[in-house]
Amino acid sequence: MTGTGDADGTAGTSRAEGTAEVPGSADADGAAGTSGTDGTDEAQTPDPKIAAAVAAAEAAGPANGENVRIDSWIWAVRLIKTRSQGATACRGGHVQVNGERVKPAYSVRIGDEVRLRQEGRERIVIVKRLIRKRVGAPVAAQCYIDNSPPPPPRETTAPAGIRDRGTGRPTKRDRRELERLRGSGGFGGFGGRPEGR
Repeated sequence: MTGTGDADGTAGTSRAEGTAEVPGSADADGAAGTSGTDGTDEAQTPDPKIAAAVAAAEAAGPANGENVRIDSWIWAVRLIKTRSQGATACRGGHVQVNGERVKPAYSVRIGDEVRLRQEGRERIVIVKRLIRKRVGAPVAAQCYIDNSPPPPPRETTAPAGIRDRGTGRPTKRDRRELERLRGSGGFGGFGGRPEGR
């Protein structure tokens, strides 16, 4: 295939097809075609600080033939707070790679789809880079493609049981209303009154 039509009807070419770039041809968005073989736009240049941090993370990454554990990777890209929490999530079946539950020592590869359930939310990411060391949030975002659904909306109502500042100590009646709203009973959580009275 030597030339393909873009969405706007103009003929464009791609370097991946092995043909020369035609000057003045436009893509669907009207920009000149500068896509390389990997599909990334060469005109985009990331922040130099982020680029330097990504380079440092890749330098500290695994050498050829070495593996990166899934618990270590989800910790390094900041999907989970500690590596031990990552291992616990794997053992509990909360981490899936390509649709299968995995153990903490599973070797993750580029292109794997990682699903992580935590705190009532599911994160779905595709691995772009393998790193071992924990990096900052902007660099971590460069290591995966986030396909997660949006987080559930936060409650717009005021939290139950918050008293206005300066209202003083709650009365017995106020305290019982607060416990009822919070769902906790008095006397160690067994109910409002002892049995038999």
